Amino acid sequence: MTLVDTHAHIYDAQFADDQTDMLQRAEAQQISQIWMPNCANETISGMMALADQYPDRCLPMMGLHPAYVTDTVEEELAVVQDQLNRRAFMAVGEIGLDFYWDMTFVDQQFMAFETQLRWAAEQKLPVSMHTRSGHDRNAFAEAADLIEKLALPELTGIFHCFVGTLDEAHRAISMGFKLGIGGVSTFKNGGIDKVLPHIGLEHLVLETDAPYLAPVPYRGKRNEPAYLRLIAQRIADIKEVGIDDVARHTTANALSLLPALYANLLPG
Repeated sequence: MTLVDTHAHIYDAQFADDQTDMLQRAEAQQISQIWMPNCANETISGMMALADQYPDRCLPMMGLHPAYVTDTVEEELAVVQDQLNRRAFMAVGEIGLDFYWDMTFVDQQFMAFETQLRWAAEQKLPVSMHTRSGHDRNAFAEAADLIEKLALPELTGIFHCFVGTLDEAHRAISMGFKLGIGGVSTFKNGGIDKVLPHIGLEHLVLETDAPYLAPVPYRGKRNEPAYLRLIAQRIADIKEVGIDDVARHTTANALSLLPALYANLLPG
């Protein structure tokens, strides 16, 4: 049984003292790949150091996270574009909309989101999308509206940290996206346990979002990829299937998103 963590910030400073041990713990739990979303210019060097050291295990994305969008958005996007043009990345991410913390730069968030969606379509790369609601605005709905409006050919990817309704799950799936299921699935009032019974395993991928959103029993502590098995087990329990079934389907789903440049990492 192998698992793929499709979203983990393992370059974060919280792993500075035990990064190698953290990766060894993940390997011991049969985590075959860890996908690393970028946040901004400041996170590129740490992420790429891991990607260069572990090219078959730690796969980098390139993007500008919506929570990092400010009045310097054009400069940040120029860095993202330069990186995408200079080397291979497995996805464009982490991109999207965040209405939770601050609404100051919402217009710039939309501009950055649309720009990066277009780049992903042009380069035939999947996207990893962050949609966090707040201030009485639904980030998932507004992101989905934009994607449907753009109608970019063959655009696909993951709605990262999906915690939406069943209708939203069906909408994401109908647009050709996978649902990234993480530690919230283990929370008592997470809500996703009401949705997952009605969604086929063929639409799900696993993620930790490490170092954030650690699953029970580590909730409130630092998260890490080794805990991905706890999320897989929770999905298995909710759907009343074996963990091997969850692992097989979610790993295949993740690998199906890898672009052609990563064909060497596919089975067979």
